[in-house]
Amino acid sequence: MTSIVIAGGGVGGLTAALALDKAGFEVTVYEAHPVADEDIGAFLTLASNGMIALAQLDAARPVAEVGFPLTALRLTDDTGAEIASRPMGAHDDPLTRYRCLLRAELCAVLRAEALRRGIRIRHGKRLVAAVEDATGVTARFGDGGTVRADLLIGADGLNSTLRRLIDPAAAPRRYAGQRVFYGYAAEAPRSERPGTFEMVRGSEAAFGYAVSPNGTTYWFARVTGAELPAEEIAAGTAERWKAELLPLLRPDATPAADIVVATGDRLMATNAHDLPAVGPWHTRRMLIIGDAAHAASPATGQGASMAMEDAVVLAKALRDADTIDAALEAYEGLRRPRTDENIAASARMTGARPVRAGFGGGEEASRQASRPSPSGGNEDLLRLLDWPSRLPL
Repeated sequence: MTSIVIAGGGVGGLTAALALDKAGFEVTVYEAHPVADEDIGAFLTLASNGMIALAQLDAARPVAEVGFPLTALRLTDDTGAEIASRPMGAHDDPLTRYRCLLRAELCAVLRAEALRRGIRIRHGKRLVAAVEDATGVTARFGDGGTVRADLLIGADGLNSTLRRLIDPAAAPRRYAGQRVFYGYAAEAPRSERPGTFEMVRGSEAAFGYAVSPNGTTYWFARVTGAELPAEEIAAGTAERWKAELLPLLRPDATPAADIVVATGDRLMATNAHDLPAVGPWHTRRMLIIGDAAHAASPATGQGASMAMEDAVVLAKALRDADTIDAALEAYEGLRRPRTDENIAASARMTGARPVRAGFGGGEEASRQASRPSPSGGNEDLLRLLDWPSRLPL
């Protein structure tokens, strides 16, 4: 049986483990953190294409039970006037609807499902080096331990170690030009449109929010500006971030400022980054997936869903191809055009500069939310994801 090691136990790594296990491979996940994190990052919207990918792995239902559904998107301007309103994704089936949930909740569900299926997960194992030869690859971890496998998969995120091992000349991550704020407001006004994600094209910031069934408002704001230093992010407080946001939001006739005021201590700031140009994704025995290979800025909201697509297509490629080499070549050829498009679309949305009359990106967000994926050709995507069908190798 082909043995596979996955470096990274986040969304992409855990979903890949589920897919590879279903395809009949021996898979072990090695995660850098010593224990499962209680809070990993901010909330996310899992799009219909991500839910469809999970359905191929019999994992859509447990995720759907954690997140709350989003079935419509509404776009307004800085005066509060409605610009557009439309359904989100494949909203008819409860298991393919967009879902809003904490990243930590999603990881916890995927981790529990992996353990239930007997997949091994090792914590405190940060990948630091790897050496491949004709018969396999040896991974070395920060604690001095090593493991031998037929294939090493790097699902180790934006700052991937394996990406640099595959291509020492790989370009570093790029600041995408916006600061991103995430918060949760328990006392904000209740939404009149349950299940709707509200996008506000503000005069100085892009703002989006959704209200959960328990009344908590999940919100984000994207603000154009210089990159925040890491030490400033680490030392930042809710009051510090509110002081930056409120002067930008208060001039507009929208709920954004009131939502931020109603937010307690659950408010974080980060920088939007992407990978504009990544060289080879693989060698003969090593491969990067998810954000390690094709990180986009968060504007399209497709990061987790793209990683889930990766997992299904990769497992099918390894299942259907005659050799690992052929599988990795086919996988990269099938995935690159789609992920490149997502990076470009997200960069267009992130790079749009606010002006008093508004800024671009809102219509594109609305168009993307109305379909299961960030591009046309949904039938082609569904054929690729369909588990029983063979890939066009």
